[in-house]
Amino acid sequence: MGTIFNHAASLAVLAPVFGDTYNRAQAANSKEEFFKSKEAASAAAAWGTSIVGSAVQSYGVGALINATGTLSYKGAAYLGSLIFMASSAPGVISQVFTERRPMDTVAVGALARVFETVGLSLFLTWWGTRTNPFD
Repeated sequence: MGTIFNHAASLAVLAPVFGDTYNRAQAANSKEEFFKSKEAASAAAAWGTSIVGSAVQSYGVGALINATGTLSYKGAAYLGSLIFMASSAPGVISQVFTERRPMDTVAVGALARVFETVGLSLFLTWWGTRTNPFD
């Protein structure tokens, strides 16, 4: 379930890529021509890496929830915030101060990462994780 949640959050960010690819598919003369194009290959690669990354991240967050014994939503929010600060905050700071990207672009990316970390930990706490795989 965590993979589905996290993949949906990732797809919200990748929606413009898939929308553009869909428009190019409509403009192509045939299905065969589209499937041989670079756009189809890049969309398939983005989708594949997104779902694999979602599965790995869901497993890691679930393992952290189990290892820390997190049972409350408050604890899950703290855990997700720590994961966000450790994994995504340095990139956000770099985008703002070093790369000087537009704030709206940075904010959308940061919000997506918050959903992928804090939202995922809250969702997995709500859904429940198996604390002992041998039970």
